Amino acid sequence: MCRHIAYLGPPVALGDLLVSPPHALVRQSWEPRHQRNGTVNADGFGVGWYAEGDPAPGRYRRSGPVWGDETFADLARVVRSTALLAAVRDATWAGADGEAAAAPFAEGPLLFSHNGAVHGWPGSLAPLAGTLPPGALLSLAARSDSALIWAFVLHRITMGDDISRAVADTVLDIAAAAPGSRLNLLLTDGSAVVASAWGDSLWYLDKPGGRTVVASEPYDDDLYWREVPDRTLLAATRTDVLLTPLKEPTA
Repeated sequence: MCRHIAYLGPPVALGDLLVSPPHALVRQSWEPRHQRNGTVNADGFGVGWYAEGDPAPGRYRRSGPVWGDETFADLARVVRSTALLAAVRDATWAGADGEAAAAPFAEGPLLFSHNGAVHGWPGSLAPLAGTLPPGALLSLAARSDSALIWAFVLHRITMGDDISRAVADTVLDIAAAAPGSRLNLLLTDGSAVVASAWGDSLWYLDKPGGRTVVASEPYDDDLYWREVPDRTLLAATRTDVLLTPLKEPTA
């Protein structure tokens, strides 16, 4: 499993979201409060953020635990952004593919993370993987279920789906192919955030002033935090959050 977070709003130092709060993502790497599977997220981490005037985000990813990375501490202190996505990783197979397997994955303006696991991986998704173009399979960022899920989402977007539909349909397809999977996906293009609650915790913070946070769990005890019901798609901007139920696939 993993913990992840996305932010949209006024410029903020990365550390003000990821380090300073009492239960920030860095602390969640060793002491999550709402994680349903696994206890320590020390198999890699990453953050992606957007700079003014550049639609493609920058990324910083590493294969080890976030708490031991001094460069990240400096980066989080000085870099400011109006949008970011960050994650800490608890790998199914620790060490596989190093930082290439650490979220966020990226393509153009998009940043993506997956919190969960595909049941029966990898065999359960073999038939579904066959629907992807060969180039998508050959260019997987890592040999992980998360990287393949990202390929499914990205393929749908390339074929014309908006980001909400791409996430929703990917979750439903994988849930049908591999029942029992945990599929909390998180995707942003820097102006909107789409996330799914499917098997693990998901929360959002929507405050006046155009500040929206979507995260696996709250980083503090602010009363504005709201939990997203399981089997739900969240679509958020800086000013609005929409929750839509996701229908469980039938056998």
